[in-house]
Amino acid sequence: MSSLNISNFIWDIANDVLRDVYVRGKYRDVILPMTVIRRLDAVLEPTKDAVLRMKEQLDKAGVANQHAALCQTAKEAFYNTSPFCLRDLTYRARQQQLKVDFEAYLDGFSPNVQEVLEKFKFRNQIQTLVEADVLGYLIGKFLDTSVNLSPRPVLHQDGSVRLPGLDNHSMGTIFEELIRRFNEENNEEAGEHFTPRDVVELMAYLIFMPVADAIQSGTYLVYDGACGTGGMLTVAEETLGKLAAEHGKEVSVHLYGQEVNPETFAISKADLILKGEGVEAENMKFGSTLSADAFPSREFDFMLSNPPYGKSWKTDLDRIGGKKELRDPRFVITHDGNTEYSLITRSSDGQMVFLANLLSKMKNSSALGSRIAEVHNGSSLFTGDAGSGESNVRRWIIENDWLEAIIALPLNIFYNTGIATYIWVLSNRKHPERCGRIQLIDATAWFKPLRKNLGKKNCELGPEDIQRICAVFLNREESEQSKIFPNAAFGYWKVTVDRPLRLQVNLSDRALRSLERACAEEKDNALAKVVQNFAEQSGPGPYTDFNRFVELVEEVGRPEGLRMTAKRQKLLKVVLGVRDPGAEPVIKSLYKPKPGADAAHDALHGSYHRTIQGKSMVVEYEPDTDLRDTEQIPFLEEGGIEAFIRREVLPHAPDAWIDAGKTTIGYEISFTRHFYKPQPLRTLEEIEADIRALEKETDGLLDDVLIRGR
Repeated sequence: MSSLNISNFIWDIANDVLRDVYVRGKYRDVILPMTVIRRLDAVLEPTKDAVLRMKEQLDKAGVANQHAALCQTAKEAFYNTSPFCLRDLTYRARQQQLKVDFEAYLDGFSPNVQEVLEKFKFRNQIQTLVEADVLGYLIGKFLDTSVNLSPRPVLHQDGSVRLPGLDNHSMGTIFEELIRRFNEENNEEAGEHFTPRDVVELMAYLIFMPVADAIQSGTYLVYDGACGTGGMLTVAEETLGKLAAEHGKEVSVHLYGQEVNPETFAISKADLILKGEGVEAENMKFGSTLSADAFPSREFDFMLSNPPYGKSWKTDLDRIGGKKELRDPRFVITHDGNTEYSLITRSSDGQMVFLANLLSKMKNSSALGSRIAEVHNGSSLFTGDAGSGESNVRRWIIENDWLEAIIALPLNIFYNTGIATYIWVLSNRKHPERCGRIQLIDATAWFKPLRKNLGKKNCELGPEDIQRICAVFLNREESEQSKIFPNAAFGYWKVTVDRPLRLQVNLSDRALRSLERACAEEKDNALAKVVQNFAEQSGPGPYTDFNRFVELVEEVGRPEGLRMTAKRQKLLKVVLGVRDPGAEPVIKSLYKPKPGADAAHDALHGSYHRTIQGKSMVVEYEPDTDLRDTEQIPFLEEGGIEAFIRREVLPHAPDAWIDAGKTTIGYEISFTRHFYKPQPLRTLEEIEADIRALEKETDGLLDDVLIRGR
C-alpha cells in the first residue's frame, strides 16, 4: 500500500469512528496523536520485552536516571515501560477497564513522547471517546491488518512480503499529508501556523541555491523561530541534503525550532520522532520566541520563518520589561554610535521583532555566514516613521548591507489571507556583485490557479514559477519584474522645518485682567502693575514687535526695580501674545558670530546674521510650534538637505529654517512606487461610443413603461 493510500486510510478512520462524536474541525485532536501513538507502538514492538526487563533491573538497582539505558535497549530515542502494547488493549471489553489500561499505556511512554501527548492535550479526549463507546473501535481501526504502520514488512506464511515496511521518511510523509489535509479543512486557522509547501520550497531554494557551489561536507544548523508544524525545517533539510548530494557533498543537518502554540508544537516534535529523528525532536522547544528565547547563545547557518503578522506581542513585551525597561540584546543594540538603538516595534505587530531575533543569531565567523528567508506582509516595507522600531530594523539591515532581495508573492497564495505577502532574503555574506544593492522582484503574476480554492488560497507556485523566480534572483536580472537599487535609494532624512513665532500684543481691558489673574497665581503682582502703568502711558497698542514691547515694559518698571526675567517674559508671551503673521519674529537669543561663519548656511539652520545698533550679531528666533512641519528628503536627493530646502521650501516660506537637532534617519521600501503601472485613460471617442450605445439600449424604454402604467 502506498503512502497516499495509507494517508487516505487514516483519514477515513475519522469519518468512520468520530463522525457522531466530534465536529469535523476537531477530528485532528484525536487522529494526529493516535497516528503518532500507533507508529511509535509499532516501532517499539520488537524490543518491548527487553525494555520491560531493563526497567525491572534498573528499578531493583535503584537507578534514578533511566532514560539513556532504556533508549539504548529500545534502540530508539523513545520507549514505553507500560506492560501493554496497543494490541493488548483490543481485548479489554469493558470501556472503563479499557480507559484505565489505555491511560496506563500512555503513561509508560518516555518524557519526550509525554511532552507531545501533553501539548496535543490528548488525555482530555479519552473520556469523550469512552462515553461514546468508540475508544476500542478507534484502536482496532489503527491495528487493521490490511495496513502496515511498522518499519518491518508483514510476511505471508511462505516468507514472501505481504505488506512492505514503512520507513521513517514515508511515515513522515504520511503524517505531513494528514497535517496538510487537516489544515486545509480548518483553513480559517491554517495561515497562522501552516505555510503552503510551494512557498516553503521557494524559500528553501532562495537561501540554499546561491551558495550551493560553496556548501562543503559537514554540519549545518537550520532554525525557525516560529516553526509551527515544522514544515519549513523539514523542507529545508530535504533541499539542503539534495543540493549537497548533487555537488558530491555529504552534510549533516540539525534542525532547531520554537513554537508557542501547544498543538502545532506537538505536531512538529511528533513529525521528527516519526521520521526517526529523535535527537532533532529534542531541538524543538515550546514557548514564546520573543519573551523566552530557547536558543539565546546559538548561531545558525540557515534560517527561515513565517512569523505572525498583524498580531499583538504586547504580552511578550511586558514579560521582558516593557518598552522602557527592555534590555534584551536581540532588540536593544549598538548601531551608528547609539548604544541603545531600539528595534522594538509597535506592540500591535511583532513580525519585525521576529526578524530581529533571526538576525541576532547570524554566524559571523564562518565562510558562508548566515542566510535568511522570512515571509512578511506589506507593513514591514514601510510602516513606522523615521526613528520608530520598524524603520530602525530596516535601517539596521540595510546599513549593514544584509538585504539581498525582496520578492512580492501572488495574492491569495496563503490559506487564510488574501493580502500582499513578501519574502525577504538576507545574508551577512553577500556576493560581491550584490554588495551595496537590493533587488526587488515582482512575482505577483507568476502562479498557477487552483481548480478549487483552499480557504482563501486560489493559486499556487508551480515548479516553473519557482524556477523562474529563482532564475531572476540568481542571475540578478533587471526587467519590468526585477529591479536593482543602491541601498541609499531606500533611505531618507526626516527634517524638521521651523518658522519664527510672530506675536502682537493688544493691551485691552480684558487682556490686562487676564494678566492680573495670571500674575496673582504666580505671586508676581509687580509685573501686572508695571504693565498696567505702561498701558496707561503708551496706550493699548497693538504692539507688533514683542521684543520691543518687552524692552519698553522693562524701562517703565526699572525705577521700581523690576527685572524682566525669562519667567516673566514667558508669562507675557503666553497671556498677552497673539499670533500675527505680520508681526516681527520673537527673538530667542542674540550673540556674536563666530569667525568665518557662513551666513547663508547659518540662516538655513535658524541663525540669522543681522546688524543691530551698528554691531554684527547672530539672531535666533523662537519657533512657532503651530507652523512646524517636517520634510522627508531622500538620501539620493541632488544636493542633499540644504539644496532641497532652498528649492522646495524657501520659495514658499522665506523665513523657514532647519532644526538640525531633530533630523532623524528612516528607511522604507515601496514596491508600488517602483512597479505600479498606471492604466491609460480612455479616449473621448471610446467614452462617447459607450454613451451612445447606452442611449440606443434605453431608446423607447420610457415609452414602454408609460404605456404599461396606463
